[in-house]
Amino acid sequence: MIEQADAKKVVEVIGNNLIGVSHDSNSFAKLPDTYWGYFARGHDTKGTFGVIVTYSEDGADVDELIKMYENWAAKNKVKD
Repeated sequence: MIEQADAKKVVEVIGNNLIGVSHDSNSFAKLPDTYWGYFARGHDTKGTFGVIVTYSEDGADVDELIKMYENWAAKNKVKD
């Protein structure tokens, strides 16, 4: 189980990273017309984490991405 302090640090790093992206207009130059995604990856001394932020004018795009992740997680879940 991930410890409380570790979970807090992961969310803090992700939040700060996204704030940095939001302050730079170049992060949003030449976006596609209807779909945009952002991926960030990081690590600490105990593990690795990643975050995917997706925006689409068509909600089905976001639902499909979430479903793909859920399928991947189910196939790759470590058995206890």
